[in-house]
Amino acid sequence: MFTGIIEEVGTILSFNKLSHGADLKISCKKILEDINLGDSISINGVCTTAVKFDNTSFEVNISGETLKVSNFSYLKIGDLVNLERALKLSDRLSGHIVSGHVETVVKYIKKELLGTFYTMYFEIPQNYRKYMVKKGSITINGISLTIADIDETKFCCAVIPHTFENTNLKELKNSDIVNIETDILAKYAENFIVKDEKRELTKSFLEENGFL
Repeated sequence: MFTGIIEEVGTILSFNKLSHGADLKISCKKILEDINLGDSISINGVCTTAVKFDNTSFEVNISGETLKVSNFSYLKIGDLVNLERALKLSDRLSGHIVSGHVETVVKYIKKELLGTFYTMYFEIPQNYRKYMVKKGSITINGISLTIADIDETKFCCAVIPHTFENTNLKELKNSDIVNIETDILAKYAENFIVKDEKRELTKSFLEENGFL
């Protein structure tokens, strides 16, 4: 379990594709401070397991399914990735509850600079649109963000300067692919009403039942 608060941006040292997955090696510093074999580490929002590490890097195995649903298949040596260690029970939940189970990928469209803040636009993942509401939480490349506005084809998030400068958001170019994980609370809400086919998963329903 993660919070979507990025601790560090790492650099891909090697990315070896295999017949049923891949091996990934990442250079970093902070993540290595208390790392142990088997630890869960979020890489661009994907929950992975550390299988090897030294003083300057760690390695993970990537399954074929992860390559299929995430932007890992687009990665190359030298790319920057967002890193977060698993949440401790004693930690503050500064972002929102993030499982590390990336559901799909979408295209980054553009950004607009408003003072020192950025508004960043992304395509809508159509099969997951029902889990997305204005002012709701969403995870993009492992970053906990809030949906500032949304329509049927795109959504946008307001990004503060600290987040922009300390994640790989600043590296995004138009049409780049990003990982998406929608808010798990929206899925629980859907499950809560699924037996009543006449009920709809709307913002007002989420507010009335304490999900927002």
